[in-house]
Formats: sequence, C-alpha cells, structure tokens
Amino acid sequence: MEILAQLFPFIILLAIMYFIIIRPQQQQQKKHQEMIEALKKGDKIVTTGGLIAEVRKVEEEFFVARINESTEVKLVKDAINRKYGDEA
Repeated sequence: MEILAQLFPFIILLAIMYFIIIRPQQQQQKKHQEMIEALKKGDKIVTTGGLIAEVRKVEEEFFVARINESTEVKLVKDAINRKYGDEA
C-alpha cells in the first residue's frame, strides 16, 4: 500500500503530461496526415521550405507539383507543410 502512495504522484504527472503534451500533438499529426491524403490535382500547397506550388499529380509517396509555368518538381509527401490559403 505504501508503494502505491509513492507512485501516485508520478502516475498523476504522467497523466497530466499525456493530456497536455502528447495527446494534442498526436491529434495535430493525425489532422496533418488527413490533409495530405485529401490533397488532389489543382490544390495549392506550401512546402516546409516555403515554396508555394500547385499539385499536378498525386502518387503513392510523392506529389508532382508545378512551381511556375515551366518548372515541375517531385515532392515527398512529408515535405508538405500546409494547403495554401488555409490558416496556419
């Protein structure tokens, strides 16, 4: 019984950390992943490097994006920060 009394503050601290730090971060990551999966041809995106591009083709692990009229690049899905025009 005494060991439970000693572990109780530690358990409470872990629970607080989970609900304040870990859970919101997991929800944000899930929301970002859903946004990436929902991107389609014609959507404008912002990369983690700050480039604004238009999605031209969606592949399994990559996007082909157009930066200007004559330049298309292949981007890894992890390089997408957000959809252009969406609030941060």
